[in-house]
Amino acid sequence: MTAETSQTLDRGLRVLKLLADTDHGLTVTELSNKLGVNRTVVYRLLATLEQHALVRRDIGGRARVGLGVLRLGRQVHPLVREAAMPALRALAEDIGATAHLTLVDGAEALAVAVVEPTWTDYHVAYRAGFRHPLDRGAAGRAILAARNGLTDSGYALTHGELEAGASGAAAPLLGVTGIEGSVGVVMLTDSVPERVGPRVVEAAKEVADALR
Repeated sequence: MTAETSQTLDRGLRVLKLLADTDHGLTVTELSNKLGVNRTVVYRLLATLEQHALVRRDIGGRARVGLGVLRLGRQVHPLVREAAMPALRALAEDIGATAHLTLVDGAEALAVAVVEPTWTDYHVAYRAGFRHPLDRGAAGRAILAARNGLTDSGYALTHGELEAGASGAAAPLLGVTGIEGSVGVVMLTDSVPERVGPRVVEAAKEVADALR
């Protein structure tokens, strides 16, 4: 037996998804064609979404995702952190380095979860909430690599890009709808040991499985 669903809600969610997938917004006519409904229905959907600040329309009439989506998005981070923590703890303890989950936030990489190893004499201090450009650091470079097609290794390595003397390794989260991010480690070494890259890829897969 098929569960009952709301056609109007379904259309509203489809509008948000369509707008989220474009940088330049969509007109009422474009949305009407993509949804396969008449313009009157689209006008009503947009008006309702605007009342909740989930959609805004610019001077030219193009609809775009509204700032209200950001408030909803902030509530996602705690859920993502909770799902990722077991894999991050195992990674940190196995490698003996600070492990982190990093998500895309606009044009920046945002560390949303950090786990430090319990048995090392010293390790890199890395805090949740740390931001950096996507094109700097292993976490951001892994995400960009996934956007452009993965490198042969499936992970990114960097040294000294975010902190002098620190090296990083990170692998992107793959196959998780609506989430763009990476899992990685940062350590005080001149180079990343050979086994770290594959281990980071394994941890990223574990986190992705937990989030699906």
